Amino acid sequence: MKIVFQWSEKQLYINKSMKEKVQSSIQKQMGTAPVYFTAISTILGAILFLRFGFAVGTVGVAGVIILILIGHMVTLPTSMAISEIATNQKVEGGGEYYMISRSFGLNIGATIGISLYFSQAISVAFYIIAFAEAFRPLADFIQLHYQVYIPPRAISIPSLLLLGLLIWKNGASLGVKMLYVVVTMLLVSLLAFFLGQRVPDFSSPSEAAPFFGQMDQLFIVFAIIFPAFTGMDAGVGLSGELKKPQISIPKGTLWATLTGMIIYIFVVLKLEASATAQELVSQPLIMSKIALFGWLLIPLGLAAATLSSAIGSILVAPRTLQAIALDHSLPSNQLNQFLCKGIGKTGEPRNATLVSLAIALVFVSLGGIDVVAKIISMFFMVTYAAMNLISFFNHFGADPSYRPAFRSKWYFSLAGFLMATLLMFLMSPVYATVSIVAILIIYGVINRVHHQRAGLESIFQGVMFQISRKIAVYLQGAAKNNESWRPSAICISSETFERDKIFDLLNWISYSHGFGTYIHYIEGYYSKEKHREAQQIMDRLILKASKTVGNMIVDTVISPSYTSAIAQLIQIPGITGMENNMVIFEYDKQKPEKLTRVIENLRMVEAGDFDICILGSSMRNIKYDNGIHIWIRDINRDNERLMILLSYVIMGHPYWKNARMNLFILSDKSKMEETAKSINQFVLEGRLPVSKNNITVVEQEPDVNFRTIIGRYSSEAALTIVGFYNEQLKHEGEKHFQGFDAVGDILFVNAHKLLEIS
Repeated sequence: MKIVFQWSEKQLYINKSMKEKVQSSIQKQMGTAPVYFTAISTILGAILFLRFGFAVGTVGVAGVIILILIGHMVTLPTSMAISEIATNQKVEGGGEYYMISRSFGLNIGATIGISLYFSQAISVAFYIIAFAEAFRPLADFIQLHYQVYIPPRAISIPSLLLLGLLIWKNGASLGVKMLYVVVTMLLVSLLAFFLGQRVPDFSSPSEAAPFFGQMDQLFIVFAIIFPAFTGMDAGVGLSGELKKPQISIPKGTLWATLTGMIIYIFVVLKLEASATAQELVSQPLIMSKIALFGWLLIPLGLAAATLSSAIGSILVAPRTLQAIALDHSLPSNQLNQFLCKGIGKTGEPRNATLVSLAIALVFVSLGGIDVVAKIISMFFMVTYAAMNLISFFNHFGADPSYRPAFRSKWYFSLAGFLMATLLMFLMSPVYATVSIVAILIIYGVINRVHHQRAGLESIFQGVMFQISRKIAVYLQGAAKNNESWRPSAICISSETFERDKIFDLLNWISYSHGFGTYIHYIEGYYSKEKHREAQQIMDRLILKASKTVGNMIVDTVISPSYTSAIAQLIQIPGITGMENNMVIFEYDKQKPEKLTRVIENLRMVEAGDFDICILGSSMRNIKYDNGIHIWIRDINRDNERLMILLSYVIMGHPYWKNARMNLFILSDKSKMEETAKSINQFVLEGRLPVSKNNITVVEQEPDVNFRTIIGRYSSEAALTIVGFYNEQLKHEGEKHFQGFDAVGDILFVNAHKLLEIS
């Protein structure tokens, strides 16, 4: 199914104006505290109360501490990456989505932003499901004494609807005020837990949780408890309402991450010292038996933790969706307009909030807490990997515009990316694969809808510049010690768009074994007009090159004469760090007038120790299956060996995959048998892809012209290659390249030295 999505200029103007209007109407009033409390309240959430006891009882104290450290090997680098990116750019609404999209481009940003949004929206469901667990002791009491069963959904669904209604009507201001209350309750419950005693049944140290438990279950447990380490980025979603996001985001995010890690380690140690392994595994609310007044304070703490996390997620998710819609990244213009609307002075995303609540409601109705935990773990991992990758690429790319006030280290960011990617598959290969496939599908749809925007290439551009520079510098030094030969050809022509043969030749050479730079010559003096002309021709060259199967570089040169242009080009360094060693010229066999200027400049090119090729282009279509015919007079002369090696390079191109290399060797009648043995031995030792059936020894008849003999054997060849020699060229001039009318395209080759074929 093809998706077509067109924007008129009027629509673009209206949408841009809408975006500016929404953003300019927002009053930014918040400081660092909301970022910190939103993050810490999301970190210290349901997993802490409901699954940490199970984790300690299953994999032991050392196992859980290892998992905490592993988890923070992702979250700490991510916190640093978020802080770094946030201090390098003006951060508007949308938090992480805004930073990703402004670093990787809107298409990549929207792809990861949608993944991020779903993780945030589903997190609301996760925390509400956990919130219902806080009422399990009360529900069990009612069932025991009154025989009335209250299912968890009877608590979770009304709670979600009530919370959603409050946030929808009152916005972020009420959410932040509620955060302060619930965070206070959370801290009180944690304090009661740390002041608590051992459970009554815990009488022997031998009953304690093992130091090393079932380590084979390590990453299964990790998949369940990983959401406990997420949430440090929750405060970033408030970026659109922060007075100074470049200050508040780094401080709030990093302090919340470190606070959470320290609290988790102490919780693990307290659990191990207070209950048996069996009780830790079998009783989700084991903390209530340890804490002072635990029967009351721990359910209240769980309710506070899950409610605060739910508030944090329900504040952030709609703002991410609103930011995506403000960038018109969704496939429907009407959907973008509906979701980007903001209400009031702070631009509350009411429509986006409704959609987020609907998604959360679906998962509350369908999912268990462990299943939902695995789903959001994958979505968060994708986002964290992306944030670390942005930071690493910005470090590696060395873009001068990347000047963050807070700086992380490239190896932290790289480690965070690799850990996030690895842990996805260690936790669940199935969930990881599904997540990646989903990301690819989302990107495919967005890239097709918004094909005019930058895509994947925007991610790697700066990195590729750095890699190519370092490789070029290395090769430049290494090339002096490298005795093996490969063509690094530079071609100059002013008839690029009249004939394709020279363009094709360089394409064949540079496809696999060689390198090629194609230069279009523009005659004249450098001026604004000529510069604009060169830019237009450059666009055409890039388009022409993109339609070929090759790896050559294209460029233009403006020069007052053909000679001065050649003098410029033979002095430029090779693009690969390897010096150019071959110059290729071209002329039209039917109109050889421009052959004169080529011959006039050969002596200058020879001064630079270049191999020289001159292509005589015909009007015939190339029939690749007819192969390449190479005419040899003596295998120990310079030209012949270059002709053979160059043919091998050309035949590395896929267009020549069914073609054969054919060798024709001229010999006196008396030496034909000796010549045949010599050439067969030469082919065998050189491991040349030529069969004996494609080697022909041709008698050099005294009264028959060389051109006539070639026409007799090679009239149907796709390409004929012959050598040309300076001694003959001095006497014959242009006539040396004429008289080959019986063959099609013919390549004349002149080597500056004898090449080794070994």
